[in-house]
Amino acid sequence: MQDRMTLPDWESLAELDDESLPLLPTALLIARDEYPALDPGVYDATVQAHVEHLRAEVDTIPSAPLKMAAINRHLFDELGYSGDHDEYYDPRNSYLNQVFERRLGNPISLALVQMEVARRLGIPLDGVSFPGHFLVRLPMDEGVLVMDPFNGGRPLGVDELRERASSHLGGLAPDDQVLAQILDPAPSRAILMRMLRNLHGVYAENKQWDRAARSADRVLKLAPESDDALRDRGLAYLHLEYLAGARRDLGRYVQRNPGASDTQALREKLVDLGGPRTRLH
Repeated sequence: MQDRMTLPDWESLAELDDESLPLLPTALLIARDEYPALDPGVYDATVQAHVEHLRAEVDTIPSAPLKMAAINRHLFDELGYSGDHDEYYDPRNSYLNQVFERRLGNPISLALVQMEVARRLGIPLDGVSFPGHFLVRLPMDEGVLVMDPFNGGRPLGVDELRERASSHLGGLAPDDQVLAQILDPAPSRAILMRMLRNLHGVYAENKQWDRAARSADRVLKLAPESDDALRDRGLAYLHLEYLAGARRDLGRYVQRNPGASDTQALREKLVDLGGPRTRLH
């Protein structure tokens, strides 16, 4: 019998290495910011119910790719987990409690559900921080099987992967070496940071600056040296008229990134804020 899931503490996460960072509990911790009454045990039990339904069937299947086909059939065809094609940028698609309840999500949240179920069944499914849409990968003797959780776990061939990547690489199709690097497994920290950056982008686009600031702040809890999150939090603070916080964050960003393309514009904002001029030269 599994112990009841508990969520980590935000202040402890920066000290954990990627292997120790719990993926599902931390994703639910992100969701608790928006849904304070969230009970992680409910969603842990949901995952476990999916696992127990599959276990007898999966145990009789000899190969990992065929095991994954059974998992995908159950999750996407029978249970109805699906990519939210109509409201892709709905923030609920990034909050795991809502993904479990609505059976709708974005690529990275659906990947996390798929990974958690597969791993509990002994299948080493990893995430891939692919340009554009997040994917998952399963190691095989002859390479890797890459799947698209946003589209029912559909397997992707090499030609389609090259085509998808090329639109984010200036139209150039990656060679074998570059594609292999792109398909490297994503560590838990990178997955969680990508989830939070997605949320920040949605909230900033909608001018929900309190939530945008919170999302950037949570990235900094995971990775205190993340300069883009420091800048993003500072700009959100500026919109919220929390000027002391904006001066602090933007001043640190400018100090750390004197040659960045946005540094001059931020220096000008700091001058307008009355920031210390010693930092601006």
